Amino acid sequence: MMLSSIIPQPLARLPWKLIILVLLIGTFGLAHLYSSAGGSLQPYALRQGIIFFTLFFVAIGMSYLPEGWIKFLIPIGFVVMLGLLFAVELVGTVGMGAQRWIDLGFMRLQPSEFMKPAVVLMLARFYELLPTGDLNKWRAIWPAALIIGIPTMLTLVQPDLGTALVLMLGGVVVMFLAGLPWWLFAGGFAAVVAMLPVAVNFLEPYQQRRVLIFLNPEEDPLGAGYNLTQSKIAIGSGGLTGKGYMEGSQSHLEYLPEGHTDFAFSAIVEEWGLVGGIILILAFAGVLAWGMGVARRAKTRFAQLAAAGLTVTIFFYVAVNLMMVMGLAPVVGIPLPLVSFGGSAVMSVMLMIGLLAAFDRQARTAEAKRKIGLGIA
Repeated sequence: MMLSSIIPQPLARLPWKLIILVLLIGTFGLAHLYSSAGGSLQPYALRQGIIFFTLFFVAIGMSYLPEGWIKFLIPIGFVVMLGLLFAVELVGTVGMGAQRWIDLGFMRLQPSEFMKPAVVLMLARFYELLPTGDLNKWRAIWPAALIIGIPTMLTLVQPDLGTALVLMLGGVVVMFLAGLPWWLFAGGFAAVVAMLPVAVNFLEPYQQRRVLIFLNPEEDPLGAGYNLTQSKIAIGSGGLTGKGYMEGSQSHLEYLPEGHTDFAFSAIVEEWGLVGGIILILAFAGVLAWGMGVARRAKTRFAQLAAAGLTVTIFFYVAVNLMMVMGLAPVVGIPLPLVSFGGSAVMSVMLMIGLLAAFDRQARTAEAKRKIGLGIA
């Protein structure tokens, strides 16, 4: 009430908790990229800043999207992203041994990043339209398997194990929340575990080494275990309060590979210490808690499934990256959302946040109308 009496109603109704948390995370990321470049806006911070703030205002604009428009755009967006994934195989740009991007001139677009929210939204729409009585039938499974499986396979052949993993997990969570029988997931998990030894043989040699070395990186500290070893050194050397801003020796002396992308958190903790790392993790936790709150307050089945799926997808982004840099999971190339350098990942996450803000606005509007109908002030 106090906030609405000070500033105009349209501004007061914005999700300020989310806005503050996103700005905190994004600013943390830009400060880190400035440090990674040795105190220069080029080549990372300026470009990331333009993308971040542009998409930040796009996300605020998206919060006004009606649910009907979102539903109308879902199949179009899914088909376009699927087409771009196929295009990557034909005309994609190769970088660091992988073919994941389409060169647009002013930027390199990674379609697999946008496929993460597209899969979640497509599944949410599918299960909204599916009669509840059909959840135990085959027709509830095979369309969802195609929606998840085709993009996942196209992403794996790029190869991009990390993105494929997050894409698949986000889709599976939507299937679980939709109410499919538990035995389906138990059987699927058992099948995945049984197939892991075989699946490893289909990975690229460097991916096999990353998967097998993470439990004991000291076994090959100058080879396959180098990235993880240096990451642990950087995190440990930061101590409680860090070495100081722009004083990280591991990252600035280039012992820590990809300190501006996959291992951004390691470089941040080296400079800002445990305190800085905890602040960043708590900011992410705040965003995730807000997202799950949106899912709980949503008034339609579609909004509930979509909001929960998008929030869980962001969670997998954060969790897999943190586990990866701390040696709790294999190095699979997952960026830290809004912190690591990478235009496509920033755009994808900001679009997810914009959609969550739209579902939040719709839930609050519906609740306000309900109170008016009941005569509640």
